[in-house]
Amino acid sequence: MIKDPLVDSLIEKRILLNKKATPVTAKKSGAIVSEMGYRVQVFYGADRRETFNEQTRFKAAYPKLNTYITYKEPNYYLRVGDFRTRLEAQSLMNELRSMFPTLFIFREKINAPSLDPEK
Repeated sequence: MIKDPLVDSLIEKRILLNKKATPVTAKKSGAIVSEMGYRVQVFYGADRRETFNEQTRFKAAYPKLNTYITYKEPNYYLRVGDFRTRLEAQSLMNELRSMFPTLFIFREKINAPSLDPEK
């Protein structure tokens, strides 16, 4: 069996890339920590443009809450918030009932909100 020397070169590069420290994504309040939590799904549909319009409408009313759009064929999903407890997500869901007719709570990996007592 004959092995191309480029294979060893690629393996070495891969090892070097894996050894390099991955950059930490940080906000002003510190590093983002992922953990399990809750988000409220405010919209889903097959039309990408409509999903982004709904995101804009939501951001106008709640500029401080994070929004997340995901695509799972054939639909786009707009989920909002990073809640530690289901109760927090339920509270937002109750507020949104008049603006968004189809609301659901999902448990998923979130960007944990800061526990800074000053905020």
